[in-house]
Order: sequence, then C-alpha cells, then structure tokens
Amino acid sequence: MVMTTNTTHTVNATTTMSEGQTMNAAHTTNARINFAKTAPKAFRALVGFDIAAREGLDPALVELIQIRASHLNHCAYCLHMHTNDARKAGESEDRLHMVAVWREAPHFFTEKERAALALTEAVTLVADGGVPDDVYAEAAARFDEKELAQVLALIFAINTWNRVALATAKRAGTDER
Repeated sequence: MVMTTNTTHTVNATTTMSEGQTMNAAHTTNARINFAKTAPKAFRALVGFDIAAREGLDPALVELIQIRASHLNHCAYCLHMHTNDARKAGESEDRLHMVAVWREAPHFFTEKERAALALTEAVTLVADGGVPDDVYAEAAARFDEKELAQVLALIFAINTWNRVALATAKRAGTDER
C-alpha cells in the first residue's frame, strides 16, 4: 500500500491504516542512502557550489532565498535548518513568519529582497512557465550583474539541496552539518 503523507513524501506502508489516516514522513519504512557518504565527490562539489554561490551576498538575503525555495519545494529539513540559521544571524521572527506570504506583507522586505524572492519563486517553479521577463528585469534592476549571477547560483544550489533532502528523506530537526 502506498500512502501520501501530509509533507508530500510517499512511503511504503506494510500495515493497514484506516481511511483518512496519514503516515508521518518521519516514519519512512524504506531506508534511504546517506548521499554525503555514498557520493562524496558529488556532495563535496555541491558544498563547493553552495559556498561559491553565497560569495558577496548579504547573509540575510541568502537565508530568505533559501527559506522561500524550501517552502515552495516542501522541504521541511531545509526549512528548519535555514530558519534556525536566520535566527542565529539575527533575523526577526516577524520577517521569518512573513516569507511565505511576502507579497501580502511587502513592507517587511526591501525592494531588493522582494525582487530576489520573486526570482526565487520563478526559478524554483520554472516548470510552471519559465522565468517571466518582468521578474527577471526587476531582479536585474536591483542587483548588479555579479550579484544577480550569485543570486541565481544560490537559487540553483538551494533547489538542489532541497531535492537531495527530499529524495533521501532527511528529517526536519536533524541538521547534520
């Protein structure tokens, strides 16, 4: 029997569950690989790419981008990690709570942050229609070319990390860095 959980993970269940009941992703019955140990060269390359992507960017902006992509990808592991990192870096609870609804609460974010969040959404959801010209143009107006390239690299990196965490069933609250 295959059950879809409320966190968008699919788990194989060998037990019978009553109708309407869901299984928490933390109870995944199939063992998953440890990507860092099983593919160390690929993992180190991704770590290196992540470090390079952050270069020159405001640490607060880095966390906002990572949080928003993790929301969109339903990656609880990365969302937990990056909200904690943002708090440690001094980010306010108000802003952290507003990231998911930043369009409805624009006064919490600078124009530059809003442009980065819009670009993060477009790149993360690229299959839904590409990256609209107006979204790209707004980001290009707020960042110089080098910064824009760094923002894009960071968006690529967090989307990859989200996929690693989801594919290997990383559990929120178990930051393994």
